[in-house]
Amino acid sequence: MSAQANTGTVLDRILEARRAEVDHRKRVLPETALRRDGLNVLAELKPASPSRGVIREPFEPVELAQSLQRAGACALSVLTEGEFFRGSLKNLRDARKSIQLPALRKDFIFDPWQVWESRANDADSFLLMVVALEDALLRDLILLGRELGMEPLVEVHTGEELDRALGAGARIIGVNNRDLKTMTVNVETSFALAGHIPDECIAVSESGIRTHSELLKLHSAGFDAFLVADGS
Repeated sequence: MSAQANTGTVLDRILEARRAEVDHRKRVLPETALRRDGLNVLAELKPASPSRGVIREPFEPVELAQSLQRAGACALSVLTEGEFFRGSLKNLRDARKSIQLPALRKDFIFDPWQVWESRANDADSFLLMVVALEDALLRDLILLGRELGMEPLVEVHTGEELDRALGAGARIIGVNNRDLKTMTVNVETSFALAGHIPDECIAVSESGIRTHSELLKLHSAGFDAFLVADGS
């Protein structure tokens, strides 16, 4: 009886701790952060890019993450692809542990194992690029993310990709203003698709946003949040 009582006490402590953690994670979920009133900036930690080369060296993810949190970012997007962007999962882990903001893993994700990997490395969300995924796989990755407590940001560039994202059940839609084939950027891409994103979805405009005036116009067009980065 004593062993059972002790086990129950330990179990109670474990459950209490887990409930507290779940409550905290629910408060910092990307959906909550991106739905705040005002101009919600999803700030990106990106050491390098194919279009710009090295952007920041040395790259200090903890210092940058804390600085962006103080500046008022609603969430962080952390590049983890190593060859072209010089990112890493360590950058994601270190940045996430140093702040109270949700962190999105930005990488080229096309395998369920990568979703599990994202969860294991403290990501609160992850990027899915419609252009790189078949419909069935896109749907499966979205569902797996939800099972693991991560709502993915599903990225589109055209009306056809938007239709596919919505058909797969995406709830957070990111409109990438960069054409990944030509690497050119045009913010008009976001304006063209804004009216086709359902109100129940969270709409994020990504890349090429340079001025406060553009933020205001995109917000008026229906966007809830904006991904902004050096070299975007």
